[in-house]
Amino acid sequence: MSSIINTMSQPKVVAALILLITLVGLIHRKLNHHPPTLPPGPPPESWIFGNKLPSAFAYRKFEEWTKIYGLIFYLRQGLTPIFVIGRYQAAVDVMEREGAALFDRPVSIAAGETLSGGMRVVLTPAGERLKKMRKALHAHLSQAAVQSYGPILMRTARQHLLDLLESPEIHQQHARRYSATIVMALAYGKSAGSHEDPDVVGVTRCLVRLGQNLRPGLWQVDNYPILRYVPGYLDELKAGHREELALFKKHLGAVRAQIAADPVNPPPPSFASYLLERQPLLGLTDDETAYLAGALFGAGSDTTASAISVAVLAAAQYPEAAKRVQDELDRIVGRARAPVCADWENGRMPELQAFVLESFRWRPVTAGGFPHRAMKEIVYQGYVIPKGATVIGNVWGIGRDPAVFPDPEAFNPKRWLRTDGSLREDLRSYPFGFGRRVCPGQYIATASVLLNTALIQWAFTVRNDPKHPIDELAFTESANAHPVRFHVFFEPREGDKEAIREALEDYGVL
Repeated sequence: MSSIINTMSQPKVVAALILLITLVGLIHRKLNHHPPTLPPGPPPESWIFGNKLPSAFAYRKFEEWTKIYGLIFYLRQGLTPIFVIGRYQAAVDVMEREGAALFDRPVSIAAGETLSGGMRVVLTPAGERLKKMRKALHAHLSQAAVQSYGPILMRTARQHLLDLLESPEIHQQHARRYSATIVMALAYGKSAGSHEDPDVVGVTRCLVRLGQNLRPGLWQVDNYPILRYVPGYLDELKAGHREELALFKKHLGAVRAQIAADPVNPPPPSFASYLLERQPLLGLTDDETAYLAGALFGAGSDTTASAISVAVLAAAQYPEAAKRVQDELDRIVGRARAPVCADWENGRMPELQAFVLESFRWRPVTAGGFPHRAMKEIVYQGYVIPKGATVIGNVWGIGRDPAVFPDPEAFNPKRWLRTDGSLREDLRSYPFGFGRRVCPGQYIATASVLLNTALIQWAFTVRNDPKHPIDELAFTESANAHPVRFHVFFEPREGDKEAIREALEDYGVL
């Protein structure tokens, strides 16, 4: 004991202890100092780790905090300041009008760099890689390009309807098969098989892994980068990256082999063939090319399937809203044929479009939104968002702004309509993100949800199963939320399944 006391009394040791205590005090003061220019927010649970976020449904907790602290609030994860936008006008003013300043993404060591190899577009920070990848995506998924995809959308939606006739009890699996088939055709020019197709199963596994690992606060390495050097800490994510990169390269390699085998008669046009033909011009590596094509398949398949199922859930829970869509379909389309994409162009069929818009707002697939990084200081209503801060547009909360969406928990498509019944143009929701980081697949996803909702409402009356009440808040915990399995009845409106089959016999045939 005396030797310890003697050691502690040495001048150098005393000076080192004083310095350490001073540093700890300065860090504590810095982390807990709340400048008056910052918005209010929940107090941190720890001065080191900051605020603790729930591992599931963080977007619902954000909405609770928005009600307490206001339309923009501040919290902290480790050393990272986070600003959450939770109301409509603030989203327009900050997330949209300051879109150029919020084009970047925060560094994501776990899901972005490790699991995705820095090549998943939705997580890629601003820079040359993102620029060339988005350029390729926009050329293939622009609004004009999507119009040419009508035939494949119709053919695949026809099969979706036939699947519902045969086995309605697994309707959510049918929605996944529809989405996988569409995006498989667009990405690789090939058709997906059954629900057990290894390609569909493999990509679904990758998507589930991604969704789980995107949950806020799950990986502390994003707040404390030094953890990436802890042996074994990220092994699970590294293994996941190897699996999905191998899957994406396999599909891309198959398209490359088809092109090489018969250059005169190339395979069907696809995003993969487009990328391979222009790979040198686009400046993409083989891995980037594989990931870019795979990202189209993965993200597009996952979100579209969920959105279709949400529309089915809403139809069962809110039959009056569904009936208005059916009445509109009967008036404009009739019963002799099935609806096609052209039926709702130029503002026609506003009830159908309002129904889909309300389903996007009511249960958004990407409810929490993806984080942005401020590339410059942003001032809003006297509050300062410093350069480098993380900014999150909480899609769930923005769509629940009572000043814009009265009675926000109710499913009410009428809120999207003017008094004369036409579709409003002054109101938006943000299921596809904000500003310059909006999802490039928004047009194909919206077209798919509109077409499938129209066909389902034209063919069936969707009803609840009294033996299995639906929990409207029962969704998966992943970043791209899906309704958990729910039971509904699909009652043919003609009372005869054969009448629907006959009407669909030549549907989507060129």
